[in-house]
Amino acid sequence: MSDLPTVRVPCVKSTAMNLGASLAIALILPLVGLCLPGWTLPGAHAAEPLEQFPVVITCEYKGLHQAFYFARSDSKGVATYVNPSRLAGTITVGGTAKALGEPVGGSCLGKTLEELRASGQARDLGR
Repeated sequence: MSDLPTVRVPCVKSTAMNLGASLAIALILPLVGLCLPGWTLPGAHAAEPLEQFPVVITCEYKGLHQAFYFARSDSKGVATYVNPSRLAGTITVGGTAKALGEPVGGSCLGKTLEELRASGQARDLGR
């Protein structure tokens, strides 16, 4: 029986302290990383479209002021905006606003992002 290894049972208090310390480190470490210069969260590139496109564009359409919310941006750089009434439009960084569906549009049609921002119709995140 002397060939069998000795098994030690760790002290419960010691294990609880180690578990608590490990948990604290696991919770604090990501927060410390946020403070380091040049460090970004994994997947932070997902916010890039909102750096180029406004989060909301307001337009007058059929006598109503409506908010069109950023819905998506495709690989070609076309951003799609949708409002709660399911009206939609698209715009690119260098192009103009176009309606989807109905051919007749409102006060946003044909305007560039620069023109929408200058007229106060485009609202950017963090600006």
